[in-house]
Amino acid sequence: MKAAHDTLTSARLAVRRYTADDLDLLVRLHTDPEVTRFTGGLLTRDQSQAMLRSRILAYYDEHPGLGIWLTVERETGAPVGLHLLNHIRGSDLVQIGYLLYPQYWGRGYATEMGERLLRYGFEELGLPQISGITDLPHVDSQRVLLKIGLRRAGERQFPAYGPAPLAFFTRDAGSWLAEHAAR
Repeated sequence: MKAAHDTLTSARLAVRRYTADDLDLLVRLHTDPEVTRFTGGLLTRDQSQAMLRSRILAYYDEHPGLGIWLTVERETGAPVGLHLLNHIRGSDLVQIGYLLYPQYWGRGYATEMGERLLRYGFEELGLPQISGITDLPHVDSQRVLLKIGLRRAGERQFPAYGPAPLAFFTRDAGSWLAEHAAR
């Protein structure tokens, strides 16, 4: 993932950088009320396009190795959503996250690629800590963060995500790698 053409894979999935040609896939995520229920609401096509330009494509060059990536099934190439390893907006903390199209929920995809991204972040990028945030009522996402090895560390406010406190999860590299060494 350090170059534009690189991909990162897990058993069933691959992530790759978004391109300008992937706008429709991003719009599809941002216009689905089920997907956006806990992400701040629906986005218009123009808002998705602005996000693609400023928060996704530009981010790759500003923060090598980090980003928001398109997630696809390895076997079929079907897009299943996105995974991210990027900075929490307005913070120095690096977060892990995911948004999947509803037809791919319940298959373990968020967990599978989430674990792979933690390993990538800790082992390949040398990140000292990775965090995750979710809306307090989003218990499904919180379960995923726990399954991949993050630990609940209370609630925190991040102004870029609104005034409500968010469930905050985090883990340092040493403890996560020690626990996941044999996998």
